Amino acid sequence: MPCSTHAKLTLHTMTDTTPHPEQISEEIADTVRFDSFGLSPDILRALSDQGYVHPTPIQAEAIPIVLQGRDVMGAAQTGTGKTAGFSLPIIQLLLAHANTSASPARHPVRALILTPTRELADQVAENVKAYSRHTPLRATVVFGGVDMAPQKDALRSGIEIVIATPGRLLDHVQQKTINLSQTEILVMDEADRMLDMGFLPDLQRIINLLPKKRQNLMFSATFSPEIKKLAASFLTNPVTIEVARSNATADNVTQILYKVAEEEKRDAVSFIIRERGLKQVIVFSNTKIGASRLAVHLAKQGVKASAIHGDKSQAERMAALEAFKRGEVEVLVATDVAARGLDISEMPCVINFDLPYNAEDYIHRIGRTGRAGAKGDAISLHTDKDERLLIDIEKLIKQKIVRLQLAGFVATSLLPAVRKPRPVAVEKSADKPYERPARSYSPPREKVDPWFMKPYEPSASSVTSNVTSAKSSLAGKPARKAVLLGGVVK
Repeated sequence: MPCSTHAKLTLHTMTDTTPHPEQISEEIADTVRFDSFGLSPDILRALSDQGYVHPTPIQAEAIPIVLQGRDVMGAAQTGTGKTAGFSLPIIQLLLAHANTSASPARHPVRALILTPTRELADQVAENVKAYSRHTPLRATVVFGGVDMAPQKDALRSGIEIVIATPGRLLDHVQQKTINLSQTEILVMDEADRMLDMGFLPDLQRIINLLPKKRQNLMFSATFSPEIKKLAASFLTNPVTIEVARSNATADNVTQILYKVAEEEKRDAVSFIIRERGLKQVIVFSNTKIGASRLAVHLAKQGVKASAIHGDKSQAERMAALEAFKRGEVEVLVATDVAARGLDISEMPCVINFDLPYNAEDYIHRIGRTGRAGAKGDAISLHTDKDERLLIDIEKLIKQKIVRLQLAGFVATSLLPAVRKPRPVAVEKSADKPYERPARSYSPPREKVDPWFMKPYEPSASSVTSNVTSAKSSLAGKPARKAVLLGGVVK
């Protein structure tokens, strides 16, 4: 592919004449290939192993610019391949330092990739390791919720690419198991989510630990004013890449809205799953306790469901995710903490059990389906109290979500319990066998000892003792004498 194509793609990001995303996609599908970017044969071999030939729009736009050493702000819909958009050029740039030495000093941390959640960190690490598998470069992931000892061993052995969550990275910095003084490239993936989760102070501390001269990349599905303010504080003359409309949802995802009563939502989810015959679906809840209760309710309805949220240990979350990928679990009930990084190919449907409090989270949630150009459905339930959230979402995505009626749905768990009729007494008949008449219920009576019902009768011993005591009391007193009025007889 001649260099003129690269120049034309870069020009799209630098001018106001950016074509529509579908036009870019068609151009890339017909002309641009990964082997036209000047990537190493080892990287191309890894891509070929996974069957990748043509880049996505964000990859075609970002890879040439990152290879030039420029700072980048990349915005694209979730599931469009942002990870490869920054990891492939990073691996290419670091190959200049690649070596097979066993000395940890020859493998300093040269690239740092920050993600907001453990799941996303693990997903990015898997991709980076897959793309660099045929190179001498080393990569590892560090996040909280698991033992630090294996992470310490990996870092001390020498690692060029570190994928980390901010909190656990600072733990390693404090324990002096990682040195960032030679870091050349910093990546913030899903930066808006990191701000939502309160990571701004941690991000500032990490930035202060890095060399002043470095390349900075920021990728996310959405860019809020707060994110742009953060970008202005550490990006140097960045190139902004937006291959899709800002805060837009994918056209290949069908969005549906059902209005139900609050107490009917759990039954509505199980009804939708049964009616559509869904065998792999993610259901989003706003709260951890809500996710757990919904998973238990679905299990009682005969649906194989599991919940992942912040109160689950990392081992439990990874086990549930792996079971979901293998098809052992049909429904994964997740909170927004787990929404990022759930990269499941061919996900047919996602369900919003609760509308998100943050409108931008709606885009991330429904981005779990319709990935890599596939078709998908995004179903949302809402109640009367959700009207303000719905208005914010439709204002952000600049479109009205289709309202439909949930035909045939009845909340079975809310139906009154059916009581069995009492048996009726049947008269004895000559041609019918005798049936024992029904008797009214009476509570069992307690047995009473008849001894307690007798009147009090003093025992003989007690009477004798009383007489004796009376005599003894009289014996000590002088006898009384009768006296006449005339005086005592002498």
